[in-house]
Amino acid sequence: MVWKNLFRRKFRTSLTILGISIGVAAIIGLGALADGFQAGYQSLLTGSKADLVLSQPNSFDITYSSVEEEIGDQLVVMPEVRSISGMLEGFVQAENVPIFFVFGYPEDSFVFDRFQIVDGVGLDSPSAHSARGKPVLLGSGAAEALDKQVGDSLRLTDSVYRVIGIYQTGDGLEDSGCVLGLSDAQDLLGKPRQVSLFYIQVDESSSTQTLIDRVERLWPDLSISGTSEFADSQLLVDAMQGYVWVIAGLAIVIGGVGMLNAQLMSVYERTREIGVLRAVGWSKGRVLWMILRESMLVSLAGGILGLGIGWLAVSALAGTGVTFGGTVSNIRPLIIGQAFLVVFVLGLTGGLYPAWRASRLQPVEALRYEGGGSGGSARRLPFGGMAIQGLWQRAIRSSLTLAAIGITVGSIMALEAIIRGAADDMTKIALGDGAEILIRQAEIADTSLSALDARVGAKIAGFPEVQSVSGMILSAVVLPETGGFAILWGYAPNEQAIRRFRIVEGETIQSNHQIIIGRVLAEALSKDVGDTIELGGSRYRIKGIYESSVGWEELGGVMTLRDAQVFAGRPRKVTMYAVKVKDPTEARRVVERINSSIPEAHAALTGEFADQMPDMQNADGFLNGISTLAILVGGLGVLNTMLMSVFERTREIGVLRALGWRRSSILGLILREAALLGVVGGMIGVGVAWSLVWLMNLVPLLTGLITAEFSWDVFARAFMVALFLGVSGGLYPAYRATRLQPVEALRYE
Repeated sequence: MVWKNLFRRKFRTSLTILGISIGVAAIIGLGALADGFQAGYQSLLTGSKADLVLSQPNSFDITYSSVEEEIGDQLVVMPEVRSISGMLEGFVQAENVPIFFVFGYPEDSFVFDRFQIVDGVGLDSPSAHSARGKPVLLGSGAAEALDKQVGDSLRLTDSVYRVIGIYQTGDGLEDSGCVLGLSDAQDLLGKPRQVSLFYIQVDESSSTQTLIDRVERLWPDLSISGTSEFADSQLLVDAMQGYVWVIAGLAIVIGGVGMLNAQLMSVYERTREIGVLRAVGWSKGRVLWMILRESMLVSLAGGILGLGIGWLAVSALAGTGVTFGGTVSNIRPLIIGQAFLVVFVLGLTGGLYPAWRASRLQPVEALRYEGGGSGGSARRLPFGGMAIQGLWQRAIRSSLTLAAIGITVGSIMALEAIIRGAADDMTKIALGDGAEILIRQAEIADTSLSALDARVGAKIAGFPEVQSVSGMILSAVVLPETGGFAILWGYAPNEQAIRRFRIVEGETIQSNHQIIIGRVLAEALSKDVGDTIELGGSRYRIKGIYESSVGWEELGGVMTLRDAQVFAGRPRKVTMYAVKVKDPTEARRVVERINSSIPEAHAALTGEFADQMPDMQNADGFLNGISTLAILVGGLGVLNTMLMSVFERTREIGVLRALGWRRSSILGLILREAALLGVVGGMIGVGVAWSLVWLMNLVPLLTGLITAEFSWDVFARAFMVALFLGVSGGLYPAYRATRLQPVEALRYE
């Protein structure tokens, strides 16, 4: 009977299954990508054949770790050390790939033993340096995605390299990137004489612990650990896993509301049928179990379909070079198990209330039921036309639909407001510096990776229109005490830009090895003026505590430009320049001159800089992806609900047609109901958005970092999405209602 009930309502069942499958596909697909990224890091580190890793402590990620290259000369002569290899990692923009991983190794590195050259030659080949251009090894996955062969050129940011070989390691992350000689990687990533870490092989006859003790004594500001322990400490992997569950969770919540809605409508639609079953002797438990099994079967079907969609999505993306090594092989039993656990919970929770409600129906009342969303009589509102009354008469169905629209719109609205808030914060920072122009490195994958040479600042300072140029370094460090991370800024103490930090205790920095910290960070670490603070293995004296109009700045600190350059491993480099011109009306002309005469730099007016940041562009892509997913799942829920409304009101529509209502009047009635759902759902979405931002600020890792800018265009987009959800979900049901013939509709049971 369960199968019969589901197949009897094929369209409704199909829509519910499709809505669930999208959420499951999100878990499968994004989970595979995150798993591939994590597996890639594990393979990259543990597959290196190294015993130990020496790195900067508490780095947010390998990319941000920085160790002096000259330390390798002291390591290699230690009696316990058999061999060492430096490694520099970073990511840049490649051709049509916004985030492309680059690995730098010395040409004689023992790590190359795991690189299988499938075409061309390796970096240690004599012919590698005789070819035109700087040599690069391209991973097999990257070569396929970029359609490159040996001998082709490869553009990375503003530099061009010659592909001398194509390799395979079996690690999807490495195979989707490229390998450069260490010096070339240092030039590309703006980290001269720096490595991200040292791989260390210990002599078999020596004590590993003895070596660890020696290294910790010589370099107390560095961290030495096993490769597995180091891989597990990478915070970026955890951040990516969280990103996966945020997106998948959103799709599942919206799909779950749709599931509950569909099952509840099924109970309403079959009220008389359930009454007959109860009258012929079915127990409450048997009715409950029937509805619950239907819900579980629909969820299971959605899970199976979602698994297929997720597999196809990962297969399609695997060749684009943007999956960080994620392939269908990463769709492992654990990910599938997680997805189907969600499916089980979804089916159980989505069917439990409808099943309980069905079991509570009294046979006599159920047999007298004549239709209606509430299963009983609902009072008319003292105001409103037929559209409002129609929604009110089916209050539960309308409430669930409004919940689906509200969650969809609210999620989109909150994310867009947060992105706008981040852009607004960047503008506030620049305006606080009093600068009209901001400059970063051109064609980078992330602003934090920008590395402009000091000579660029000196050249710009020589422009006759320029009054002053201030350099700034931006970095981040993990805080073991809180589990969060801090943003670090580096400024020259005598520059105007540092004065925007309002000191509320103590004084500003005057020399190296000093720092001022934000009030939020001071309270989190229980630090006062005069205390010392250890960041990334280095100690700094706290000279002052500041407050800022930008929330996440208070969860950070400001040190001298020189200290920040040493910390980030970028001597004589800055992340950005802030430029103040003598005549503000000349600012745009100065921007054009900088961009035309200094190709490695990208300048923009202060108010336009944030929108041109690659971070913001990637965030917009992230927002668009979530919006599409949410609108698709939410739209299916609205379509399902409005279609059930038409089925439920077939006889009512027949009466209206018999009384002379034209098809256009019926169409208008259903569309007005759908549009009304969209508008009210948009209003609910505003509350959902505020609540989401508030909840995010309660998360320990995000406290103080989340600011949201609810500007008029954020509200406008939200209500456009809400209206679109309502109207698009009501189009087909409205069309179907107009096709009903009065005689057939009046006979509908």
